[in-house]
Amino acid sequence: MLRNRLLPWFTLSALGLGALAGCERSPDAPVAAPSAPAVAAVKPPAPPAVPDATAVAKLASHFFQAPRGEAPLPADTEAQVALGRMLFHEPRLSKNHDVSCNTCHGLDTFGVDNKALSDGHRGQKGSRNSPTVYNAARHIAQFWDGRAATLEAQAEGPMMNPVEMAMPGAKHVEATLSSMPEYTARFRAAFPKERKPVTLSHAAKALAAFERTLTTPSRFDRFLAGEHAALTSSEQRGLEAFVTTGCTTCHNGPAVGGTSFQKLGLVEEYPKLTDAGRFDATKNEDDRGYFRVPTLRNVEKTGPYLHDGSVQDLPTMVRLMGRYQLGRTLKDGEVDDLVAFLKSLTGELPPAERIS
Repeated sequence: MLRNRLLPWFTLSALGLGALAGCERSPDAPVAAPSAPAVAAVKPPAPPAVPDATAVAKLASHFFQAPRGEAPLPADTEAQVALGRMLFHEPRLSKNHDVSCNTCHGLDTFGVDNKALSDGHRGQKGSRNSPTVYNAARHIAQFWDGRAATLEAQAEGPMMNPVEMAMPGAKHVEATLSSMPEYTARFRAAFPKERKPVTLSHAAKALAAFERTLTTPSRFDRFLAGEHAALTSSEQRGLEAFVTTGCTTCHNGPAVGGTSFQKLGLVEEYPKLTDAGRFDATKNEDDRGYFRVPTLRNVEKTGPYLHDGSVQDLPTMVRLMGRYQLGRTLKDGEVDDLVAFLKSLTGELPPAERIS
């Protein structure tokens, strides 16, 4: 069984967890009077032992490497970030002035709207689930099919998408922003060297600058930094299972995912899969059924799951990935530990004044 197999890696003491002994009465203690309750003697918790540093380092190594070919992040300015924050919440970037980026990627709900398919222009729904914007700067590409190589390229797409924000074109976006004095002033501050600061391209750069600030440090980061008691014994068992069962083949790097494209149904054909995935972007038949691997940070909070939002709960998602991606039927205890580990990836949202 998984739990027994883990003992050479992590004992309770090695996990830094004190063991609380059961209550017992000392044999030398006097018998209490009938009217007085018996007092139980409790042994103090054993001092935590130092974890096996080699084992921990081996587990942690899967989450340090950067995505392949990752370029250095741009030197965003405070003015660009502040402008991007405004634009992210701006419904006037949509045709009917009723949909903003935050509509589908709620920053107070971990960057999603918790709907299978989001509501866009005139209530239309697209064909794919809205992924979280938190930690997206660590992704190898944007959108499920990876059609946008950068956050800047991604930011332009929804504004002109007829199902999402439905703006007629770049000139319409620029005219809308130029009609508001505060925006013209903020664009000048954000792009002071540009002859024409208010452009769609600059709006996308500002949005990307803001989104690069959207990170969610978690207890898992404290564990990676050496605070091994930051994860419980079940979470550490789940981490070990996550690595040894092969989950890190796809879900690796600082974002625990987002670094590659993978076929849905790698080992066994995924049932009723009609979405062509990355093929839609590349028209390469070899990319049919491939999707950008999502980040697992905050996965406890970002359901429903998959490109179509068809899976409602995390344990079911874990079982499906075990079967179709790894060829394994996971036992209940394994699923419990894996889910426990995944919940440790839930991080802290930025301060309310930064995301409201």
